[in-house]
Amino acid sequence: MNVDRLVFAFAGLMILVSLGLSQVHSVYWLWFTAFIGLNMFQAAFTGFCPLAKILKAVGIKPGNAFN
Repeated sequence: MNVDRLVFAFAGLMILVSLGLSQVHSVYWLWFTAFIGLNMFQAAFTGFCPLAKILKAVGIKPGNAFN
């Protein structure tokens, strides 16, 4: 699995976890969902993704998600 696919998978998982926590724990977990969405939005325009940088640093191969 390449960096792009891992970023998509991790973001999706974190969104689902925060939505679940907002239902069983506190509605304030939706702020985490908003943070993830904003990070994905800015990454679409700037190309900067902190998680992608971390994954590349630990040795995950970079690549296009749709190749």
